[in-house]
Amino acid sequence: MASHPDGSQRSNAALSSLRPLLPYALAYKGRILAALAALVLASAMTLVMPVAVRRVIDLGFTDGGRGLINAYFGVLILVVGLLALASASRYYFVITLGERVVADLRSAVFRHLTSLDPAFFDQTKSGEIVSRLTADTTQVKAAFGASISIALRNLFLFLGAVALMIVTSPKLSALVLIAIPVIVLPLVVSGRAVRRRSRAAQDRLADASAYAAEAIGAVRTMQAFGMERQTALHFASAAEEAFDAARLSTTMRAFLTGIGLFLVSASVVGVLWYGAQDVMAGTMTAGQLSQFVLYAVFAASSLGQLSEVYGELAQAAGAAERLGEILAAKPAIEAPPAPKALPQPSLGTVAFENVHFAYPTRSEQQALHGLTFRMAPGERVALVGPSGAGKSTVLQLLLRFYDPQQGTILVDGIPIKDTDPLALRRRMALVPQEPTVFAASVFDNIRYGRPEASEEEVRHAAELASADGFIRALPQGYATQIGERGVTLSGGQRQRLAIARAILKDAPILLLDEATSALDAESEKKVQVALDRLMQGRTTLVIAHRLATVRSADRILVMEGGCIVEEGTHDTLLAASGLYARLAHLQFTDEHGRAQAAE
Repeated sequence: MASHPDGSQRSNAALSSLRPLLPYALAYKGRILAALAALVLASAMTLVMPVAVRRVIDLGFTDGGRGLINAYFGVLILVVGLLALASASRYYFVITLGERVVADLRSAVFRHLTSLDPAFFDQTKSGEIVSRLTADTTQVKAAFGASISIALRNLFLFLGAVALMIVTSPKLSALVLIAIPVIVLPLVVSGRAVRRRSRAAQDRLADASAYAAEAIGAVRTMQAFGMERQTALHFASAAEEAFDAARLSTTMRAFLTGIGLFLVSASVVGVLWYGAQDVMAGTMTAGQLSQFVLYAVFAASSLGQLSEVYGELAQAAGAAERLGEILAAKPAIEAPPAPKALPQPSLGTVAFENVHFAYPTRSEQQALHGLTFRMAPGERVALVGPSGAGKSTVLQLLLRFYDPQQGTILVDGIPIKDTDPLALRRRMALVPQEPTVFAASVFDNIRYGRPEASEEEVRHAAELASADGFIRALPQGYATQIGERGVTLSGGQRQRLAIARAILKDAPILLLDEATSALDAESEKKVQVALDRLMQGRTTLVIAHRLATVRSADRILVMEGGCIVEEGTHDTLLAASGLYARLAHLQFTDEHGRAQAAE
């Protein structure tokens, strides 16, 4: 992804990567407070137990101590009951908080993705984005759910146990507190390494996911070229790299956990030995030592689990960092602070004034050079020229998917940079060369962009696009679910659905990018009639190669190398014997040859 920081920046970041995600959790303060209350109660009940054990050891095993033992064990049953209730409540509130946070986070990331301009997606693999929405958010869910809950629980237990250790025996506690820095320092240092390894593992997983998404999306091409084995091997290699990265991350976490447990346990054993000398010397009772040891065990186990959870949080921080990169990405195309309103009703005028443009991914190669032209209300203008001349780029800029590096584009007399892109695009209907069809019903596909349209309006648009016939022949008619990307339909059928979608939108400016290129001669004739009817009273910009479409244009702009090299009507351009005449002659010769071959 273009926004990735370099390795040194990644290594310098710490668990603070989780901080930008805190607002998602703080939106549910009530749930957090309930979880904290349950957490405090559970920790308190746990810390009460050693006191009862001390009293039983020191006083219960004496004459007349049976009643005391019964009383203390009765209290312990009550403590255990409260502990169970508090722990169950903590688990419920914390886990549901994690689920809620990750659902909100996924929605926020996806909503932000929809606001980013095409230049972002030109440089980012869709599979990597999906990986961030799924695998990375799952890691974050663990952090905001179980991991943080366990961390807080053990932090409370550790602090409470240390405080009660000091109350029980200040001398032994001093020994323990001296050992803590020796234990914590290697854990923190190792935690940074875990986070780096975790980030690397997530990146490798995203690479594998991106390759899988691309391969599945092109499964017909893959099988047509017999590339099944090579594709599977490539993915297996990517998956192996992801495994290696995950294995290294897990190795670091295992090492971190082992070191933490050894240091903590060794310190407890040392303190226990030292305390046993005091009991033998009579300066400390057996009950006091037992109480201290239990608190020391609580503190040690809590610190050990904190080291393990720290590794998990470091892993989640790597995922949060990747999500944060998406949320931090700023769209290059957005509405100005005070957008100018487009005139109502629409005038239907379009103007390009000395426009220079190069795509961000090919900044050294100019796609347009000083392009200038104007379109009057209701005028039909055709753009023709060889491939790579810049015709489709004109539509991309007009829809403001990109901004030119120089020059001005105006719609209805307003520079499009000064208006809201949403308002601008509502004035245009696009029929692309490769129409997008979604895995939904025919109804939903046609009314995409105008979901409030009635079924009657949808059917009327389909009739105008010459699509009603094949739609009614589908198993469930307009309710038929179309496969992903419309693979169950022919190219011509997908094109007619796209035309119906544009007809239904009923926008004042119509953009046709080879809108009839996938149709057979009979369907093209029907759709052309529908388009002619649709273009009445609308400003229409047509990209086309077929003369049948170009002939009906009021004006033809011939492009080459990002510039307009000829302008005129079909007849005047033929008479000029320039580039247009040459292209027309080649098309006529090609079509004549195909006709003879068919005969």
